[in-house]
Amino acid sequence: AAAAGGGWAAVCEKFRTARTLSAVESRKDPETEPYRSKYSARALLQEVKQLLSAAEEGGEARRGAVRRAVLEYELGVNHTDTEELSAGEEHLQRCTQLLQPHRLSPDCVSLYIQAQNNLGILWSERDEIKTAQTYLESAEALYNQYMKEDGNPPLDPSEHFMAEEEKLTDQERSKRFEKAYTHTLYYLAQVYQHLEMIEKAAQYCHTTLKRQLEYCGYYPVEWALNAATLSQYYLSKQCFMESRHCLAAASVIFSQAEQVPSAEDNETEQDQQDLRQRKAEIARCWIKYCLNLLQSARKLLEDNIGELDPDRQLELKAQRKKEEDEKEKGRKKAVLFGTSDICDSVLAMEEKVSSVYPLDFQEAREIFLVGQNYVQEAKEFFQVDGYVTDHIEIVQDHSALFKVLAFFEEDYERRCKMHKRRIDMLEPIYADLNPQYYLLISRQLQFELADTYYEMMDLKVAIGNRLEELDSHTIKKINSLAQLAIKYYELFLDSLRNPDKVFPEELDEDVLRPAMVAKFHIARLYGKLITSDSKKQLENMQTSLEYYTFLVDYCEKYPAAVRAVETELELSKEMVGLLPTRMERLRAKLCPFI
Repeated sequence: AAAAGGGWAAVCEKFRTARTLSAVESRKDPETEPYRSKYSARALLQEVKQLLSAAEEGGEARRGAVRRAVLEYELGVNHTDTEELSAGEEHLQRCTQLLQPHRLSPDCVSLYIQAQNNLGILWSERDEIKTAQTYLESAEALYNQYMKEDGNPPLDPSEHFMAEEEKLTDQERSKRFEKAYTHTLYYLAQVYQHLEMIEKAAQYCHTTLKRQLEYCGYYPVEWALNAATLSQYYLSKQCFMESRHCLAAASVIFSQAEQVPSAEDNETEQDQQDLRQRKAEIARCWIKYCLNLLQSARKLLEDNIGELDPDRQLELKAQRKKEEDEKEKGRKKAVLFGTSDICDSVLAMEEKVSSVYPLDFQEAREIFLVGQNYVQEAKEFFQVDGYVTDHIEIVQDHSALFKVLAFFEEDYERRCKMHKRRIDMLEPIYADLNPQYYLLISRQLQFELADTYYEMMDLKVAIGNRLEELDSHTIKKINSLAQLAIKYYELFLDSLRNPDKVFPEELDEDVLRPAMVAKFHIARLYGKLITSDSKKQLENMQTSLEYYTFLVDYCEKYPAAVRAVETELELSKEMVGLLPTRMERLRAKLCPFI
């Protein structure tokens, strides 16, 4: 029979050729025949299958069944690769049926897990995520059961078609088995992501990344992007140490891709371009890290009017000193990636930026500078030409870094200069933007510019209040900042008008608060304008009153809006009560004889 001597060697040779065609040759297939090698491999696998059934008259039923299962598996993957999912599913199902009774034995367990992995992938390609979940979780459970009950390195499926002397070492078997299980976890992470089980997805993603490093089974660029993405999850949970660790690891592993040219060694310009883009994407994750860390610290430190509370600052510093010593030790162990040489590079990378809340200007500035470096790096790739939205988002993040740094700055003049830097980076971008195509971004920029001028005006007023008397230069400055803030708030409000230039009767949910805040701020700004002309002053008060009144009337008409603007509404009601009396007094001064 074929199983004897030379015949069996020929069967094994056919099997090996089929696998080489599928894995290696198929990469070189022409675009006109993308599956040429896969189809040749399929024909060979069918031949092996026929030779097997001819040889299986003997009593080796068990071994024959496992070999048939290997072929069904290979045919299943082959059909899935050529996008014939139903045929692929049939072969994979046959494979698991043949193995079912022996699935926990060392010669079957790896194959069974890989078949279930592939069924999981197949069902997720059909968007049947729940079914995919069932297969993958069952593969995971089988791995755990096998490791508990047996634990010896199991056979690799390919060994069923190898001569005795070609069999793999235990070390190689173990490596391949662990790789199959890493795939299970990797696909499960994606399944949980789809099912919006975000915590579980992150946990599985972390384990996958850790295992890929441990068993050296990864592509540096893909690994780094997955780690950077995971860092953003930790960021959303305010786990800054874990987030920084993932980003540091992403940067270290990514640098491997930059040092080693790709396996084919004929890197195209496109490959280089892709690398540059990925690098810039990781830089953007670092920007978000620095920004979030600073913003979270601000939330902890600010008092009810948004200024830094010095008592809270002292209290947090004392608390931090105490915690620091205990915390680092415990948490480090849980998240560390990689072997010792990678660990050293990651640690060095981590040391460049803090992962604890900055509590004063000096600490905040260090984080700010790291963020700013990554802004420059990201902008090198995401330039205005070709990447308008990305570029603007990066500049907005840069502006946000300045804004949060200003919070830590005690000196009002220096704080003003930081806001001026924001104006200088946002205004040119806004000026070049076509609001027809970029309405949303245009609105964001109008509002942020208005807010920044408003903030600067408030700072100049505070500086002026410290002077014996206001000099004409300061008055001019306050007025010009107020006018600019009004200009941008009005531009924002105008963008809400319909084509006939009519302001909406009722505001959409997403613009309700910004629109109300804009109206409220304009009312305040008219009240801040300084003029010696009483008539002009009356006009300003009248305009101010109209804007305050708009707020009060709108909230009476649409009570649901109150929730969005409670503080502003309260102050507006107060002003609507006070302003008419003040205006009367001023009128009486102007025309005392009426």
